[in-house]
Amino acid sequence: MAAYDAICFDLDSTLCEPTRNARDVLEAAFERASIDPFCTPADLRAAVPSLPTAETDRDFYENLFTEVAGRADVNSAVAPRLAGAYLEEQDPTAVRFRPGARAALEHARDLGPVGLITNGGRPTQTQKLEALGIADAFDVSVFTEPSAGIFPKPDAAPFEYALGELGVAPDAAIHVGDSIRADVAGANAMGLDSAWVDPGHDDADGGAHTHEPTYELSTLEAFETVL
Repeated sequence: MAAYDAICFDLDSTLCEPTRNARDVLEAAFERASIDPFCTPADLRAAVPSLPTAETDRDFYENLFTEVAGRADVNSAVAPRLAGAYLEEQDPTAVRFRPGARAALEHARDLGPVGLITNGGRPTQTQKLEALGIADAFDVSVFTEPSAGIFPKPDAAPFEYALGELGVAPDAAIHVGDSIRADVAGANAMGLDSAWVDPGHDDADGGAHTHEPTYELSTLEAFETVL
């Protein structure tokens, strides 16, 4: 018998990762925008928890670069131009599975219902799912849609919606993700078990000592051990 009635996954840095190095994308965006570099990918990750909820990718990156510019004592007027350049450099279809992710998803599907809960908008995330060939792999897919009341994790709304569609109680489900702040904290608050997958970068995203995952995995190659 499976340990859980349903398994939910995050997408970015959990099931997939970009094929292009984050530092290269950021450096290319600065060059495209003709702006002297003032931050690193780690600076961007560190700023995310401080951002307001955005309706679109463009709004998100304008908010992100505004926040990081302020922290670097740079005029925030550069944010819109840099956000546009960054989006032009990005290719949502240029993604690959993280180690063990394909097998973990296939194993989860063999056991029962599977959900996707991602802090990303439907248009961009759908391109990633299609590029990976898993657009139809989930019994429910939950994207960030503030206009529909679905706010980013750790908000309860995406977890509640996914569990409702799957017809599963929180204590009978597990959520797998790379973010302590978003995935682990959100799942824990809802009463789900949580599996934290090491995102593969040195900086923490906050909350490591406040929100403890049920399981810690170096990669999804070890996923079957929690089931």
